[in-house]
Amino acid sequence: MIKRPMSGGSTNNNSNNFRRDREAPVDKDAPRMNEQIRVPEVRVIDQDGEMLGVMNPREAIQMAREIGLDLIEISPGATPPVCKIGDYGKYRYEIQKKKNEAKKNQKTVEIKELKLRPNIDPHDYEIKMRSLKKFIEEGNKVKITLRFRGREMANMAVNTRILEKVRGDIVDYAKIEHASGLEGRQMNMIIAPLTKQEREKVALAQSGRDAGMAVKTIEQPVAAE
Repeated sequence: MIKRPMSGGSTNNNSNNFRRDREAPVDKDAPRMNEQIRVPEVRVIDQDGEMLGVMNPREAIQMAREIGLDLIEISPGATPPVCKIGDYGKYRYEIQKKKNEAKKNQKTVEIKELKLRPNIDPHDYEIKMRSLKKFIEEGNKVKITLRFRGREMANMAVNTRILEKVRGDIVDYAKIEHASGLEGRQMNMIIAPLTKQEREKVALAQSGRDAGMAVKTIEQPVAAE
């Protein structure tokens, strides 16, 4: 049911409606309003959420203007399109507010970089791996860059073993998303966090290994006295 204003003022309402139409944004992502809605018929919902049915857009626009509001297209893909009577400015504000909230809650994945050397000191390697794990636990990806100097290029099989060690050390909490071949004097690996399903598989496999080790311990033969 359309609620009409208690007092007059149709001139002011018409003036406000005209101004809102002129100020309607040209943003292609913005919902259409009033005369921008150019379809034969629309399904209309009033300002209180009550369904008014299918009608000509001009009739719906007139109903909205009589109470100082707008006809807003809220579901253009429906057949016929669904429109609601309401305040256009307030409607756009609520949409933008929801977008801002969603954007604020959305985590941005960063790619951190760690640089290694083929002959890295074991202590330095442990520090790098602690940093890698911290980055992964924060939900980021990590780019491992292995750089070579001089004669290190002559024995690649030996000097790339450090990357294989990284592969083995991260298996419980991360995965290799991409590994490049030799590019100039360096090789790169992109390491990403495991998905929830992958973490569950790793935990299941780990519990299986632990159970197997426990059984082997129990089955150890007792030395004869």
